[in-house]
Amino acid sequence: MTTVRIPAGWPATEEQARAVQDELRGRVVLGEPGPPPGTGHVTGVDVAYDDDRDVVVAAAVVLDAATLDVVAEATAVGQVSFPYVPGLLAFRELPTVLAALDALPCAPGLVVCDGYGLAHPRRFGLASHLGVLTGLPTIGVAKNPFTFSYEELGARRGSASPLVAGEDAGQDEVGRALRTQDGVKPVFVSVGHRVSLDNACAHTLALTPKYRLPESTRRADSLCGRALQEATP
Repeated sequence: MTTVRIPAGWPATEEQARAVQDELRGRVVLGEPGPPPGTGHVTGVDVAYDDDRDVVVAAAVVLDAATLDVVAEATAVGQVSFPYVPGLLAFRELPTVLAALDALPCAPGLVVCDGYGLAHPRRFGLASHLGVLTGLPTIGVAKNPFTFSYEELGARRGSASPLVAGEDAGQDEVGRALRTQDGVKPVFVSVGHRVSLDNACAHTLALTPKYRLPESTRRADSLCGRALQEATP
C-alpha cells in the first residue's frame, strides 16, 4: 500500500478550492467519444475514510473490459486532505486516488469514478478533475442525482432519462439517469473527460451484467474496505 502526503500547495479553504475548479474546468475535453465499450482496460476507483483517525484510503482495480476479470489492483493511504464540503469532495480524495492509480503496474484505460463529472454544481466533479489531472478518459457513475432532476424512466434495463439542473425540460443535460437492471433504482452517469455521454452510458451497461452498480465500482469498494481495515487496525 502506497503512503501519501498532502501535496504542497494543496487548497486549504473553500475559496482556494473553488478557484482551482474554475481554473481547471476549461480543460475538460468533451469532443472525444472515448474507448469503445468492451475493449482494453476499465479501472474503478473508490475511497474510504476514518475521520476520527484522519485517514483516507483509495483503491484502484483494473478490469479486462471484455471479461470483467481483475487484471491488477493497488491501494494508497494518507491524511484527509480537505474538510467535508459538498461540491468539493474531490479535494478530499484526489491525492490518494492519484497515488493508487500511479501504483498500478499497467495502464488503467477508462477510469470509472463512484461520483460525478459534469453532473456537479460547478460542472467539475471528481471524474472531471481526475481526468484533467491525468489525461485519462473518465466517467462518473453515482448512486444518487445530487442536486439534479430527471423524468421517470422505463422499468427495463437500458432505459434512460436526461439529468438536468432544476425542473425545466429545456435545461442542459449534464448526465443521465440509467436503469442498469430491470425494476431497480437507476444510477446517474455523467461525462468526466474525453468520453461522450452516449459512450459513458454504454460502458456503464457493459459493466453491470448482474448488479445495479458497475463491477469496477463494486470491486474497488470491496478492496477499499479491506485496505481501510489494514490501515486502521
